[in-house]
Amino acid sequence: MIKRLIALALLAAVGSVFATLLFGYTPDAVLNLTARYYAEHTAADLGAANIVTAIVVTYRGLDTLGEVTVLFLAASIVGLVLAQGTQKKPRTPVPVGELLTTGARFLLPMILLLGVYVFVNGHLTPGGGFQGGAIIASGILLLLLADPLKHFSHGLISAIESVAGVIYVSIGLAGVFLAGGFLDNRILPLGTLGDLASAGAIPLIYSLIGLKVGAEFASILASLSETEEL
Repeated sequence: MIKRLIALALLAAVGSVFATLLFGYTPDAVLNLTARYYAEHTAADLGAANIVTAIVVTYRGLDTLGEVTVLFLAASIVGLVLAQGTQKKPRTPVPVGELLTTGARFLLPMILLLGVYVFVNGHLTPGGGFQGGAIIASGILLLLLADPLKHFSHGLISAIESVAGVIYVSIGLAGVFLAGGFLDNRILPLGTLGDLASAGAIPLIYSLIGLKVGAEFASILASLSETEEL
């Protein structure tokens, strides 16, 4: 009873904090200095039609690198923890429906194509590397649902993740020497605003992020599928 009362008191305290933020919120009448600069100068400075993409990849490039690194650490920890529960003997086949098997074979190429489209066009439309990588990982999940005993090469997944990460950081360092700073997309020509081959190095950076994120999610899914409990 006491534990429930404590839990209710904590929930009430947290709720009061959020209620204060919700009912006391007043939107700004005008953009602040930083936001106004982004809104007015992003397209001209970086050649990206998607302002959010430009902010995430260039202005906040170090933050994005940190987020990808956190995801990599999470995938590594999951792999290390679940390695102790990996099944050593052959696992019993799990029956799956013909509809799921056929659907997986049919949908997988389209899922992968959609993921690539999302991160390649991230500088033009909503989306980007994280979203595209998650879509690609959903294709891996579909394969595992259709064939729970399917084995993915951890070496190949690690190679894709590592190569994408090294090239990503290398492009960031190239921006320091060839442009205005780390992950500055102007190491490549900006092109014409709205074209696929525009925004300098942003499409390349987002493609690398998409591959890296997809590989990291795939590593987590593969590790989960190989544990004895599953």
